[in-house]
Amino acid sequence: MKLILEQVAQLLFQPVLVLLVVLIVWTLVALGMFLRSLAGRWRGSRPAVERFSRLIDDAANGGAPDADIRIEKVLAQADHDSLRSLNSVRFAVRAGPSLGLMGTLIPMAAALSGLARGDLPALAEHMVVAFSATIVGIAIGVVAYVIAMVRESWQRRDLDDIRLHAERVLRVHDSGAARVDA
Repeated sequence: MKLILEQVAQLLFQPVLVLLVVLIVWTLVALGMFLRSLAGRWRGSRPAVERFSRLIDDAANGGAPDADIRIEKVLAQADHDSLRSLNSVRFAVRAGPSLGLMGTLIPMAAALSGLARGDLPALAEHMVVAFSATIVGIAIGVVAYVIAMVRESWQRRDLDDIRLHAERVLRVHDSGAARVDA
């Protein structure tokens, strides 16, 4: 049974390292997109607010009696898009450190085996890989966490502004409907 577990752990080692490298690349891409969004926000660009405000305006146009329902649907879509865009970042927050830990523990077994045999070069080699995997996994988690935290704040602010716009449009729509009924 012990041999089977050791073999399974060794089989997982290469995929774990590959996934860590994929997460490094993904984190760098996500960081670049985050910095681009940050620069855009500094210039006053808020694409989600602009897009959903237009959709709300379109939903209210024409004085349709179900405008409030259509606006509510746009608000629900904005909320859904906001949550969906954070899922990959939240995944990296958890997966990075988990893969780093796996990348640490698997070679530690080989390092301890090398220590038992008195093979110090093998011990050192496995320990370097183990600690490197830990550092990379934690770094991925930290960068993804910072991105997620800031983006959540932005999205909360954007959703508040979208809801405020929807309220204004509904008030104008309702006051226009009241004048038509009178």
